[in-house]
Amino acid sequence: MSAVGALAALAVSAFCYAATETLPIGLLSLISGDLGVSASSAGLLVTGYAVAVCVVTFPLTWATRRVPRRRLVATLLAVLVVSTVATAAAPSYPVLFGLRLVVALSQAVFWAVVGPIASAMFEVRIRGRVNAAVFAGGSLGPMLGVPAGTWIGQQHGWRVAFLALAGLALTAYTMLIFMMPEIEVSNSHAATGTTPDARRYAVVVVVTALATAGVYTAFTYTELFLTAVTGFAAATLGPLLLARGVADFAGIAAGGAATDRWQRGAIIAPVVLLAAALFASYSAASSKPVTAVLAAVTGFGLGALAPALQNRVLEVAPGSTDMASAGNSVAFNVGIAGGSLLGAGILEAWGARATPLAGGLLVAAALVVLAGESWITGSPQAHRAAAPAG
Repeated sequence: MSAVGALAALAVSAFCYAATETLPIGLLSLISGDLGVSASSAGLLVTGYAVAVCVVTFPLTWATRRVPRRRLVATLLAVLVVSTVATAAAPSYPVLFGLRLVVALSQAVFWAVVGPIASAMFEVRIRGRVNAAVFAGGSLGPMLGVPAGTWIGQQHGWRVAFLALAGLALTAYTMLIFMMPEIEVSNSHAATGTTPDARRYAVVVVVTALATAGVYTAFTYTELFLTAVTGFAAATLGPLLLARGVADFAGIAAGGAATDRWQRGAIIAPVVLLAAALFASYSAASSKPVTAVLAAVTGFGLGALAPALQNRVLEVAPGSTDMASAGNSVAFNVGIAGGSLLGAGILEAWGARATPLAGGLLVAAALVVLAGESWITGSPQAHRAAAPAG
């Protein structure tokens, strides 16, 4: 069984989970209209999902630590497929909300174990690029899955969008069954951090939470920002989000290559880019061309950041990489939940235009944490870690 084929299967799985989590973003109006709830309530489908992941990640990761990795991942994907099909048939908002919580349980474990599993199949010297491949799926889920789901939803209804995603998840499940070998992560270089450092790990977790919260404060309500503030027609949402997804893919490639050479710099650069793009989005909200370009820039920055953060976790994890990845997954979902919840409050109080401003402030806070890392960790110099040859 090919390690490359298994890696592709994990990347498709990551895409499915990330797309499932964020799919309501492009369908807020359709879901709220069909089920008779407000747009902010529909936005809570993203918030509640993320909160559930935060709550159950640690206990479920610990409880499943001895389950063979291949069997575990296959089971998680089976839950995703069945629950997503049921989601498409949900008769009411409470049922829809509950089904998304079921999917969130499986996602909580998936994100905790997928990085170490993928890394264990390859040499440590290319770990950044391996994680970039997996997290390409995770990052492209929001960036490509949302516009594709938005288009399908506009053409055929939001339920069909979820059915299409269930079909892709079934493909990922089939790929895993036939291609993924039995992985003994505990006996590989991916079991523990290469250069364990609890304080640097804490910095990564805080940066993950703040940067993600900043992005999702704006991104959760990007449909309303683009249409109600900038004045784009609803029909242009799909192409705009698709362009952002293409830029995201380019960012993943750049971030994966950069993090194998300079981990800290590979994190700092996209955080700077994200903060600048969000602030500029607020300032230039009335300009369609500028807003479209900034949406793509935001996608590039988010794409570059994902593999850099994961590689950094595997480098500085102070104990088991499964639990360290679980911690960073919790931080990521704290960011999604906090950002989407903050965005809902800002939407109600000041309107959609203020969401990128608030998001930019949170990303800027992440940059401040990064700038103070040397002081936080007690190191007089910026840590420049490269994975050793394996």
